[in-house]
Amino acid sequence: MTDFATLYWENEALVILDQRRLPGEECYLSLKNLADACEAIRTLAVRGAPAIGVAAAYSAILGVKALSDDTTLFHKEFQAICAQLADTRPTAVNLVWALKRLSRVLSQAPHSASVPELKQILLQEAHAICVEDKSCCQKIGEYGAALFDEGDGILTHCNAGALATAGMGTALAPLYVSAKAGKKFKVYADETRPLLQGARLTAWELQRQGLDVTLITDNMAASLMRKGLIQKVIVGADRIAANGDVANKIGTYGVAVLARHHGIPFYVAAPLSTIDRQTLNGSSIVIEERHSDEVTKLAGLTIAPEGINVKNPAFDVTPAELVTAIITDVGVLLPPFLPAIAKLFL
Repeated sequence: MTDFATLYWENEALVILDQRRLPGEECYLSLKNLADACEAIRTLAVRGAPAIGVAAAYSAILGVKALSDDTTLFHKEFQAICAQLADTRPTAVNLVWALKRLSRVLSQAPHSASVPELKQILLQEAHAICVEDKSCCQKIGEYGAALFDEGDGILTHCNAGALATAGMGTALAPLYVSAKAGKKFKVYADETRPLLQGARLTAWELQRQGLDVTLITDNMAASLMRKGLIQKVIVGADRIAANGDVANKIGTYGVAVLARHHGIPFYVAAPLSTIDRQTLNGSSIVIEERHSDEVTKLAGLTIAPEGINVKNPAFDVTPAELVTAIITDVGVLLPPFLPAIAKLFL
């Protein structure tokens, strides 16, 4: 449904829409080496768990371009590339998931395969990850659309739309599918401090696609819920633990608490690749701590006292008991999530 591409592979380069410049400027970057790709991921030029996974896969391809033709060294150096990429964003599980997929196909390659053949095998797998992400987004949209009704007021936090994936998005996908089917509803996008992904990205994306969207500040959500303007909440996820605890953009937990207090369904939308069965619950999820400048400065302007102490966790964890349902590419999961998630992987 969207009329722009967040990232794609072209002429042996990873091309990304630079999200640091939105909404003021629509600029694409052509990344041709591993260092530039790592920097783009680290500095949020490309962001959103599924998009990071796709970007990491293609970034690994950029890394192997410069490797020698020694097959033994190739395997060793490839693992070093994966380690470098994994270090860029520690919370989003899709990044490591994509790198593990590449490592697996590499380990399964014929022993007689040459380095050029190994590079081609890896590129084909990266393409497959990208194509699958687009398909997952479509399926999430189709499964989730049934949960939204004509006339709903829908709150979303951060950006989990097309800008966060290779396809139409996760949390926004059901809204796009619903709109295409003719449903009328209103979306409230909170600004999502400190980086304003809701204001800069979600509002831009939804407005561009012709949906009825209203931007609010983060501290307005409770008031709007109390007034009856919001009937549903939907967010994405960067990692879902085996028990259904959800790591997502900082502030998500607060929105979930508000939704529970007001009796409003709180939905999480994510592909299976975001579910981390090795993480038993949210307390084990590593939360990325980002630079204090993101809090003390806004568009280059200092908005806090010089030298002030700052906490800037990029994510928080919403306990599974606050989640009404998890919308995946294979269906809608209902609580209790521990057995529901385990059943998916039998």
